Parts: sequence; structure tokens; C-alpha cells
Amino acid sequence: MRSYTIQPGDNLSSIASRFHTTVAKLASLNHIANPNVIHSGATLRIPDGYSTSSTPPPTKPQGSGSHGVTYTVHRGDTLGAIANRFHTSVGAIASANHIRNPNVISVGQRLKINGGGTSSTGGSSGTNGTSSTSGPTSVDGIKVTPAMRRLAAEGKKVAFQMGGYRGQGKCALGVHTAMAKALGIRVYGNGNETDNNLPRSKFRELHIPLSEALKIPGLILTWEHTSSTLGRKYGHTAITQGNGRSSTSDFYENNTLAAGGRSGLKIFLPLY
Repeated sequence: MRSYTIQPGDNLSSIASRFHTTVAKLASLNHIANPNVIHSGATLRIPDGYSTSSTPPPTKPQGSGSHGVTYTVHRGDTLGAIANRFHTSVGAIASANHIRNPNVISVGQRLKINGGGTSSTGGSSGTNGTSSTSGPTSVDGIKVTPAMRRLAAEGKKVAFQMGGYRGQGKCALGVHTAMAKALGIRVYGNGNETDNNLPRSKFRELHIPLSEALKIPGLILTWEHTSSTLGRKYGHTAITQGNGRSSTSDFYENNTLAAGGRSGLKIFLPLY
């Protein structure tokens, strides 16, 4: 039995891929009730018989001298997590690699990391994020666009028009209405159908914990199932408000982290 210390930017999915195991096995072995919530510095037990990924460590790129390395993007990576790992900034990596949208990187992509950078300046920790049209331009390495802020603000407006602080059993309608008003797109289906109906040219799935997603305004959350009668069949969907706690649908949910009985979470970033 081996152990692994969780690093900044890690999630259970990326760790499972690294050790050629599954999220379910890691969660079971380490008694993790919510696979979306792990903490940097914690130690995980890794099942016997699983080796680390054969992906080589970062190496110096040709012609870069002693002041740069190359890094191959892995599943679950974000530019913010990579910047933290190499003590540089999202902006520096984006500039060195001619990345126009820091929220969009691809598995297998090779990034040039220039040495001498300072620790990541990817915005605040997210606890002060708001759903207004102003605030941090980056949270934990995810670029917060004006469109994301519009979506969060519209989501809040729709939630109070529909149910206030009480759910009406129409979460998908609330989310889809906000998306139509803020982004100009039409999405259909129930809460647990929303993830499959989001246009992949306009949304990218993020592999981050729910606690981190709630710090970022304008992300789309979907769950396959919840503990309510309707939720067991239709799931749930919501829009993050960026304050580290709340999300909106057909109502304003003050503390989404405290909502129990939900499973099958997926998180999507608007590419606007």
C-alpha cells in the first residue's frame, strides 16, 4: 500500500488517472464521502497493484536554457494549477504559449514554462467573488469573463422571480432561462439532461471540487440524482454565484455545499 500527498490543483479524477485506478476505489479506500471535495496536504492511500503514470516529468525544452521547462497537460489540469505548481502566473504561461483563452487547454498539450516567475496571481481565493458584473478577473486560475458574470447575475434574478429561497421543482427551467437571457442560447431537458445538451463548442467540463467551483461565478452545475422525489428522477442543475457557497436555479440556494443527498456532479465552464 502506497500513499500520496494531495498537491494544489489536484482532484480525485486526476490522481486516479495518475495511478491507473478509479475514483470509486480511491474514495472507498480513503473513506471519502464526497469525491468532489479533497484538500491540499491530505494524504491518500493508493490501492496495491497500481503504478504511477508513465508520463515523464517536466523536462527542459530545446533551446530554452536553464530557465524553462516543458509540461504536458494531464486530465483535470487547469492553467491556474499548473502555474501554482511552477511558481509562475497564468498570464505568463498564456503569453509564452500564445493561449488566447486561459480557460481552454487540452490533454496532451505541451506547454512552455519560463523560469523565474513568481507565485500564481490568479486572483483571489474566490471567497470574495460576487455575481455582479464586477469583481476578480480570475479565480483559482479560471478566467472570469463578463459573460460568466452576466450568467450569474441573470441566474440570481430569475431565481428570485421564480421561487426566492424555496425550490419550485423547476430547476432546469430557471437555469435555461438565465442562459437564454445572458448568453443567447437555448438548452432543453431536465436537470440531469442539461449536461448532455450543453453545446460542447460553447462549454467545457471542469474537473474541480464543488467547493472550488462555487468560488467562480457563472459555472453550470448538474447532478444526476438528489434526495428529493423529483430529484431522484430528474436530478438538479444550478448556476454558481461566485461567493464560495451559493448557486441558483428556480430558487436561491444559500449553501450548496451543505445540500446532502446529491450524486453525479458535473461542472461546466462557459467559453464566452
